[in-house]
Amino acid sequence: MWYQMSMKITIPSHLSDAALVAGVKSLAGREREATAHLIAHLAEIDARRLHLGAGFPSLFAYCVEVLQLSEAGAYNRIEAARAARKFPVILGRLAEGSLNLTTVRVLASHLTADNHLELLAAASGKSRRAVEELLARHFPRPDVASSVRKLPAPRPVPAPVVMTAKAATPSEPLAGPSHLGAVTQVAAPMAPRPAVVRPLAPERYEIRFTATGQTCEKLRLAQDMLRHAVPTGDTAEIIDRALTVLLEKLAQKKFAQTDRPRDSRGTAPGSRYTAAKVRRAVWIRDLGRCAYVSKSGHRCNARSFAEFHHLDPYGVGGEATVETIELRCRAHNNYEAELFYGRPQPTRPGTSSPPRRMAATGGP
Repeated sequence: MWYQMSMKITIPSHLSDAALVAGVKSLAGREREATAHLIAHLAEIDARRLHLGAGFPSLFAYCVEVLQLSEAGAYNRIEAARAARKFPVILGRLAEGSLNLTTVRVLASHLTADNHLELLAAASGKSRRAVEELLARHFPRPDVASSVRKLPAPRPVPAPVVMTAKAATPSEPLAGPSHLGAVTQVAAPMAPRPAVVRPLAPERYEIRFTATGQTCEKLRLAQDMLRHAVPTGDTAEIIDRALTVLLEKLAQKKFAQTDRPRDSRGTAPGSRYTAAKVRRAVWIRDLGRCAYVSKSGHRCNARSFAEFHHLDPYGVGGEATVETIELRCRAHNNYEAELFYGRPQPTRPGTSSPPRRMAATGGP
């Protein structure tokens, strides 16, 4: 069946918030169904080897050139199609959204006639990281040996060529290669290798990252200085000890933590300052994560850039107590400030004054 898009697609700025959310959920559901149908068709094309008759050496090439899928998209869909060919129940789970293409690809090589129903059910609704941990429990792998090795120099990315033109004199024509100045090749930065964190077995992870020569020397020095406590110089043990010391120092700096705390005088009424003991208690209670909960009951749980949020805004007299302070990620802290105070006005062109918040009623 062929579909033809004839309507013009525009940004739905005219929709209400409720209609916009309902619309995006409906579209996401239709996209999942369309993806499941595409996977089913690809599975049958693969089985009939129709890509060969079309002049392509592989289904991957067919997907990229004919279906105009991205390389990553083609790879994921082909893996899912081949898994669904063996276990058709995958198609229904893709359509309902309990599995996605990434989790199916991660699961595919582990599925058998005996375990596929159990594994698919256990992976339902889980993220890629959670599915990898699930597989690590069912199929534990041995620890990897610690190693520190020098990587080959990465190939530099071809740098863009910048040609500068010199001004023409009255006796020279305006156009022509003679008026191109020096050809400058701008050095392009080399992309760092991404870090790898991969579960091997319950509570066991493989961690790989690229470090500088200076970091490598620090590691070796730490191994030498800790030979009495860690005779093997095990890298994982050294890193764990280093992180423990780092976290202790960060806690001392962040929350004024001390081994011999003095009695706190608390926070003076009307003060913006939040006492260290309040920050420590809130951080522990909220587990260092954003505690924002949506109307549907979903908690954010983001860890990065956690900030202390006044449930009763400071601007209207909110006090800084354990009961009235919660952790928020920066995005939700700003979001709740905008809900109360209104969104900030954009900076006026030609001025350097900071943006001014609108009042909650919409006025200045």
